Amino acid sequence: MSYQLSAVVADIELLRQHTADLDHAVLGELRQDFGLLPITPQLVEELTGALPDFAVDAPDRDHPFQLVLSPPLTEVLAGWSRSGPVAYLEAEFLGGLGHQAAVVWLDGAVAWGPRFDDELTVARPDWPINSALVRLGVEPGSWIDPFAELGLHVERNTAGWLAHGRRRLSADYWDDLADEWENGQSGG
Repeated sequence: MSYQLSAVVADIELLRQHTADLDHAVLGELRQDFGLLPITPQLVEELTGALPDFAVDAPDRDHPFQLVLSPPLTEVLAGWSRSGPVAYLEAEFLGGLGHQAAVVWLDGAVAWGPRFDDELTVARPDWPINSALVRLGVEPGSWIDPFAELGLHVERNTAGWLAHGRRRLSADYWDDLADEWENGQSGG
């Protein structure tokens, strides 16, 4: 099964504040009062006035993102970070192979990263996305890592996150459905 992510993650209220007047911003609710803003070509154009650019080659340590983080786009995200930490997260996996990358802005500048990993041989807390989420303030919980703790596993791609946000679902939506199904099976 494949997984693809291209999104900004930050405090949900910070994202609401900065996207309230945008036509192409759709926020997905995550746990711990965080939100996810799927990055689409339409949103990039609305934020920057230009269509996004994508890398021709596969991402690597020197060029960690498929989406080229243009100066106008990084200026927007850095500006948002004056209200609190903001991360851009990117991942793509298919059949266990793939990559993930992340960068965090705070107070108008890059505070961490960008980091890239296509092997994931380091400890799980050191994976780029998990490391970025800790820098955003994600607290440990009952899930295996910060990625799962926020609920980033509940949708598999940008289209899923767009539907999730438009339907105003929480990150616990699928867990709630599973609990409801289990209760129905047990007669409870």
